[in-house]
Amino acid sequence: MRLPDKTCSIKDAISGIKDGDNVMIGGFGVPGTPMTLIQALVAHGTRNLTLIKNDANEPGMGLDHLLQNGQVARLITTHLGLNSHAIGLMNDGTIEVEFNAQGILAERIRAGGAGLGAVLSDIGIDTELAVGKQIVEMNGKSYLVEPALRADVALVHADRADLFGNAAYVATAQNFNPLMAMAATRVIVEAETVLPLGGIAANDVHTPGVFVDHVVELETLSEEYAVVRR
Repeated sequence: MRLPDKTCSIKDAISGIKDGDNVMIGGFGVPGTPMTLIQALVAHGTRNLTLIKNDANEPGMGLDHLLQNGQVARLITTHLGLNSHAIGLMNDGTIEVEFNAQGILAERIRAGGAGLGAVLSDIGIDTELAVGKQIVEMNGKSYLVEPALRADVALVHADRADLFGNAAYVATAQNFNPLMAMAATRVIVEAETVLPLGGIAANDVHTPGVFVDHVVELETLSEEYAVVRR
């Protein structure tokens, strides 16, 4: 069986994202954030999005472009501390923000990719993180029920990918991108380098191509990627 070539233009890859979609965006700060896909989503103009991302980047960078363009209705994240603009939008009620402990966000996404409905954790009991969440008792101990997270689309940045979508990440880009690539109905990978099938050794593949729908090769890296240039 011949494996398909999943490379396409960035415009075609983004075109299926609709108003109201849930969109996972990879990254751990700047590393692993798909800056070019984010800019394409800004140009695409879809509104009322729910974004799932570890952080909100910084003002004028990454996810903040979507916030500035008024495309975000809700943000599921771990912190906004580096983005004063995002904090202002939250405080004035322009966007809804759901905070998670960082490990809990990662685990909720992992659970979504594994087909689980939720995970149990005692992290956040008796804090604001527990407000509105179900609490269950097990073996004499209380746990929060943390619902698994899935998305309509995941936007992922890879160091390299092959034509079929097998992808490899570098350093802290491995923190959220592999999890999100398993937890979305449609996965779009932007890759710094696109290789022929077999160009990535099997042991170096972090996301198997079966999870990936579209591969976009980056011709250049904008200044927003500067901190991760190697």
